[in-house]
Amino acid sequence: MKFEEQIAIWNHSAAKIFDIRHTVMNAGECMLNYRFPASGFIFGVRGSAHLILDDVIHQTRRSYLLHGSKGMILEIEAKEEFEFYFLFYRAKLAFSGWREMRQWLERKSPFEIQYGFEPEEPRAMLFLMSSMEQTLKNSGSLGSVEIKGLFYQFVHEVLRNQKTFDSKNGQKDLVKLVIRYLHNHYQEGITLDFLANQYNYSPRYLSTKFKQQTGASPIEYLIQIRINESKKLLLETRSSLRVIASQVGYADEYYFSRLFKKQTGLSPVRYQAMEREKATSEDSPRFSSKLSIGASRLRRYSVIGSDNHYQYKSGGFISMKRNKKSLLILSTLLSLTLLLGACSGGGTNVGTNSTGSAVNVTATASPNSETVSEEGTRTISTIKGDVIVPANPKRVVVLYMLGDIVALGVNPIGISEVYDGAAFSEQLKGAESLGHWDETSPEAVMALDPDLIIVNSENSYSNLKDIAPTVLIAADQVSTEERIMKLGEVFGKEKEAKAFLDDFNNKVELSKEKLRSAGILDKTITIVEGDKKEMLVIESKQYGRGSQIVYDYLGMKGPEIIQKKLEKSKAAESQTISMEVMPQYVGDILLRSSWEGMDDLSDNPVWSSIAAVKEKRVIEAPFGLFYYTDIYSLRTQLDMITNSLLATAAGK
Repeated sequence: MKFEEQIAIWNHSAAKIFDIRHTVMNAGECMLNYRFPASGFIFGVRGSAHLILDDVIHQTRRSYLLHGSKGMILEIEAKEEFEFYFLFYRAKLAFSGWREMRQWLERKSPFEIQYGFEPEEPRAMLFLMSSMEQTLKNSGSLGSVEIKGLFYQFVHEVLRNQKTFDSKNGQKDLVKLVIRYLHNHYQEGITLDFLANQYNYSPRYLSTKFKQQTGASPIEYLIQIRINESKKLLLETRSSLRVIASQVGYADEYYFSRLFKKQTGLSPVRYQAMEREKATSEDSPRFSSKLSIGASRLRRYSVIGSDNHYQYKSGGFISMKRNKKSLLILSTLLSLTLLLGACSGGGTNVGTNSTGSAVNVTATASPNSETVSEEGTRTISTIKGDVIVPANPKRVVVLYMLGDIVALGVNPIGISEVYDGAAFSEQLKGAESLGHWDETSPEAVMALDPDLIIVNSENSYSNLKDIAPTVLIAADQVSTEERIMKLGEVFGKEKEAKAFLDDFNNKVELSKEKLRSAGILDKTITIVEGDKKEMLVIESKQYGRGSQIVYDYLGMKGPEIIQKKLEKSKAAESQTISMEVMPQYVGDILLRSSWEGMDDLSDNPVWSSIAAVKEKRVIEAPFGLFYYTDIYSLRTQLDMITNSLLATAAGK
């Protein structure tokens, strides 16, 4: 709403003040789910606190003014002794015949909008607020006239300070600055936290202001920019899908393809084909620019290139290497420190003495590293110190290690995005998806009011650790067995963890015996993913994409050129090769990562010349299933690989 419109409406409105309260909250004290009975102001005069009004976070460090409207939900956590005033009022136009003002009010009323700022000159506002409180308490009917006059003086101070704040901070220009930045840097790795840090605002505030003016969040706006740019590249270049994804800011082609389909209803390849069909003739200039990624019919595509996918190590993972064209390292993230979990226990502050800790289960732990208190909490000893977690958590948020949680029988309320075809998809249907595991919004997690958070990366840990007790399991530093046992310790399910591992190891031995009897266990196998131009060859037992099952648990070998690296590699390693040299890397059996949209190689002469291809010893490994390396997914992968290998031996 325009500032001048606000002034005009206030100038022609009649207001009635019906309540003013002066309140002091002690440090750590919380006020939860307070519903505004009418439009009102909160004026903080001393101390600091975190306020959430209708999911918008406001952090007070000195005098602070917050305005809200009837029905809005307020939550407060006092970080230190916090003194503030509540003032509630009702206002309406003094004369209902002003059509223009009625139209302004219908669009957005100054009595109903939310805003907050630190006044430049709070003393005058404090004097007026205090005077109104005393007048309301001590005066009779004459006081109602006096308090009304004081209120309009207070509103004048609010508008004057608001104008100064807007001018000083350039709020109206903020969204334009962010939009300009997104258009200029959409190829880079951008998160809401980065944008907030870039412009010195909290993520919640920036997102709210941006959505008010554009109708979309900053990340939603960024996605639209990227999708629009990718459409141009699909129709105007000869680039592969991998290159196009990278050029619009996505290092994972599979993730890009799913996002493209979600936004447009079509896969990138299908979109390209349909646009081609719209052309009236091959002589059309537009038609000539629509160059195919691969074959003209619907195909599949694959994630390729060691810099453009998620790698795995020691049963865990190494974070995707982002597009580093202009990599910007985030400075100190703005802390979201409203501990809703701490407030929800009626005064019992679960986990507030812990900042959360990363787990290093390779370190020697004492037998008494875990203790359970009488208050229903468990203390887990970790490399960063003790972290206090609920003995029986009810509202768990888990990122990435989803199958491990399913294996333990835990039902999370919030999870990172699940790829189509994941082994545990059905078991987690009721949980709320929070997006990609390394880009989860703190606001989305906070809205779930979790009592325990499990994360797998330093970035996620930094963003979420202040919301609730948070355990970081450094999955790139531990084996699958160590990871599942540590999760068993966190949830008090050590027996369940051991039982699942024992069952899995028994299945491994049974599978090895079946393959040995069929004469397959000593065959060589190659794991690849890619397109017509180049292939990614897996050269590690800990990479994922089936490498743990094939090379580690089953103990199968690769062809000599790969086996040498498998024996030396202790990290997640791979190599990108051209299709021309592909035959040198293929063993007796070929396992290829596959999904809708990857290139159809049936008409590629090099691919067709490979013995494993000609003799139908190719196993298609669905990307959504083989992306994950949790124990539940590994068990499903083991069954599929074993059955597929036996089928190749039977000539099926």
